[in-house]
Amino acid sequence: MKLARTPFAKQQDSATLTLLVDPEPPTLVALTNAGDPTMLVSAKVTEGLLAYDFDLTPRAQLAIAWSVNPQCTEFSFRLRQGVRWHDGTPFTSRDVASSIALLRELHTRGRATFANLTEVRTPDAYTAIIALSKPSPYLLYALAACESPITPAHIYAGKNPQTNPNGVAPIGTGPFIFREWVRASHIVFERNRDYWDKPKPFVDRIVVRFIEDEQEKIAAIESQAIDLAPATSISLKALRRLQANPDLDFVADGYQYTNQVVRLEFNLEHPILGNLGVRQAIAHTLNRQDIIDQAWLGYADPAFGPISPHLKRFFSPNLPSYAFDLHQAERLLDQAGYARGADGVRFRLPLDYIPAGDGYKNTADCVAQMLARVGIAAELRTQSFSDYIQRIYTDRDFAFSVNRMNNMFDPSVGVQRLYWSKNIRKGVPFSNASHYSNKEVDALLEQAAVEPDFAMRLKLFKLFQERLSHDLPDLTLLAPKLLTIANKRVVDHTVTADGIAGNLANARIKI
Repeated sequence: MKLARTPFAKQQDSATLTLLVDPEPPTLVALTNAGDPTMLVSAKVTEGLLAYDFDLTPRAQLAIAWSVNPQCTEFSFRLRQGVRWHDGTPFTSRDVASSIALLRELHTRGRATFANLTEVRTPDAYTAIIALSKPSPYLLYALAACESPITPAHIYAGKNPQTNPNGVAPIGTGPFIFREWVRASHIVFERNRDYWDKPKPFVDRIVVRFIEDEQEKIAAIESQAIDLAPATSISLKALRRLQANPDLDFVADGYQYTNQVVRLEFNLEHPILGNLGVRQAIAHTLNRQDIIDQAWLGYADPAFGPISPHLKRFFSPNLPSYAFDLHQAERLLDQAGYARGADGVRFRLPLDYIPAGDGYKNTADCVAQMLARVGIAAELRTQSFSDYIQRIYTDRDFAFSVNRMNNMFDPSVGVQRLYWSKNIRKGVPFSNASHYSNKEVDALLEQAAVEPDFAMRLKLFKLFQERLSHDLPDLTLLAPKLLTIANKRVVDHTVTADGIAGNLANARIKI
């Protein structure tokens, strides 16, 4: 039987793909910023050594071949020849060496990922060898464009990378060339006609739009003014309604690289929440399934430890947990010395939440309602994204917070940073905001990070999770089931584990 061919827009049809990103990223290169908005735009211009299938199997990008020694201390890459930066300069191993050094210095996760780096050897223009002082078994999975971008050495040489103009007008090797960034409005990327992987890309331009208003987002999606809206970027009620729209697809793939979790994060220096008994009482008070049903409309799975159930290679299903038990919560609060007052309230606490979608506010609402049952008055505090980051990570003016965090592809990269005492870094977003410090946990994390045997790493991470279930620096509540809303006229947009955060070189628009 002969299959009918699907017609696609030709290059001369001036096909434009529109992408929704909210909030607006602070920079367009995921070198000095590892936030989700930056990750969504960076790889369109700036590529990585590798890409990854949905099961995290590496595939070629700027590297065409690679090998790892048995000790995981040397990673050798054969680089693609004939690639040029958008300004015409040839891509070489010098760019790889420069980029790895910058990532180690500047990237939130790169500081840990490349902590054991001794050097990047460049025996010739198309060979790069990453040499480490200790094993790094996770390193081969850390080289996607959205996580470890390869940037042009000649642009960064001798300049402050934090203020380098490349962050706002990037030059890359990718399928799209940066054209303009109109703040609070949009970014335009145009097709790189000299892209090394011809005939890709298949669209002439990508327009990234920043839309904050919920109704404007929905109208743009329904009117086809937006083609791709990643990471469930509208309210869950609106999402449920849009699922009846025959022109839209809802794609669950493309989040295997990030593996997000939602946590109730405690400030362990707070005079009330520094008390373990109080934190245990809170743990007994929260019903995860009710939070999922009410705050996330079922679009999440319960999570009882720091490693997401969606990160299946490392997830431990049988961890100790705190059963929903209001009587036990009441007893623990009484024992901690917080009796109910005449109004039934034991104490009052501000509850912050990350302003990144209605799921987080709804979660905070649920947490407040549940805590009220045992006499804890949690008062929600609303603020902008930048103010939230300032409050939690710089000012530390908080008691507890509904926060989200990406586990990423390996716990040594995405989880360790949240609980490692050496990552208590004032002013650094998405680090150890609880100020949790435990020498035993530090040792487990550090050993797991350099253990080349996978079975032993699993044992170490299980011990780490068990220790955390006792200390309760936070409560992991759930793992969202993130979706990309896609107009059906756009196909092949999600082909790697990082989904829309990939380069979109394969995306096509049907006529």
